[in-house]
Amino acid sequence: MNLLYLHGFNSSPQSHKAQQTAQWLAQHHPDIRYLCPLLSSHPDQAVATILAATEGIDWTQTLVMGSSMGGFYATWVADTFNCQAVLINPAVRPWLEREYLLGAQTNFHTGETCHLLQRDIDNFARFGVAAIRRPENIWVLLQTGDEVLDYRQASEFYTGCRLTIEEGGDHSFQQFERYLPDIIRFWKEA
Repeated sequence: MNLLYLHGFNSSPQSHKAQQTAQWLAQHHPDIRYLCPLLSSHPDQAVATILAATEGIDWTQTLVMGSSMGGFYATWVADTFNCQAVLINPAVRPWLEREYLLGAQTNFHTGETCHLLQRDIDNFARFGVAAIRRPENIWVLLQTGDEVLDYRQASEFYTGCRLTIEEGGDHSFQQFERYLPDIIRFWKEA
């Protein structure tokens, strides 16, 4: 069994949720292989990294989790490979109204700087899913206090999926770790 964790934009495998997930799995489910590749801010490179990191895995035995931009990619992965996904405050259509992403971007964890051009923003659309074809495969965790993304966009787009919407919170999804046991049950009981 594999758990593929996809971190958010300008984040890394060192993010708080990625580390919480890795530590919790090591303690409670050491039989689950944890994958968390470092994703580029450039969408084409990020998807290439995801595909390289998952080459040869059994998608029927894989759960993909994604936070923010990682949730956007996780949606594409779940749709493309028909696997289950858990999304945390996911980005829905990152090519729309994201002009603030243009220019220099510095990764919060690595300090690496990259420059995004309009074509990079436009390339996000290549990995956008028009509609959720298998809503039973997806669980979406949202907090209404998300200061980066409007949770209502995700609640509308993922209609039909399992939705958990909590009042307050923030973009990081406060106290995420309390959902880890339920996430594993969601995956194993499907």
